[in-house]
Amino acid sequence: MLGSMQTSIPTQSSSETGLDMSLARCRDVSVRYGEGDAEVVALSHIDLALGQNERVALWGRSGSGKTTLLHALGGLVIPSTGTVEWKGEPLASLDAAARKRVRTSRIAYVFQGSNLLPTFTAFENVAFAARSGVAPDEVADRAGEMLSLVGLAAKLDALPAELSGGEGQRVAIARALAQGPELLLCDEPTGHLDSDTAGRVLDLIEQTQARLAFTLVVATHDADVAARLDRRVELLDGRIVAQEQA
Repeated sequence: MLGSMQTSIPTQSSSETGLDMSLARCRDVSVRYGEGDAEVVALSHIDLALGQNERVALWGRSGSGKTTLLHALGGLVIPSTGTVEWKGEPLASLDAAARKRVRTSRIAYVFQGSNLLPTFTAFENVAFAARSGVAPDEVADRAGEMLSLVGLAAKLDALPAELSGGEGQRVAIARALAQGPELLLCDEPTGHLDSDTAGRVLDLIEQTQARLAFTLVVATHDADVAARLDRRVELLDGRIVAQEQA
């Protein structure tokens, strides 16, 4: 039972291994909004390392800090204190162009809703994202390949309004994968789906992770979803309170 996790699992530091092999890492990261009595602490002293090809759940109730932690890992939120590293380099030390390249070509997101461009077809939505991951003459092939991978080769010309909820989320997954990410961040990716469709979407995410070998992080409030992944990190009030390895 995830709610009874008590044992914290330490992550080896670079001083212990001699070399930090983490893909992404938070070192004593805190994120605060506002000032004085209005200050809100979204994250507090987070230490978390993500290894290559890991499958990690960020688990906790609404407001626990899961989404903020995802955004910090992806470079969308700048910590108030502490550092976020990408392959050993602090993201803050990279110039703006380098940070943008990391965010657009090495890190991808799948959100709770599909967030597809409504006037673009499924193919066009995926091709738009593929431009950041491949050469211009390879965009069409990449988009078609990713849609085939998620089982939607027959829906290339469908507009988002013509897709079911599950199909829309599969297009969103294909769009994220088209970037060729090393890190895929999923924020409640099945929150708007019925249980059967949610299960199929999770199966798809896990299968593509195994095939394409990226690091997967899923933020969820659902203990059953969290239990599917290899490492579960429990958050409460912006802090990591426990970890559990499968």
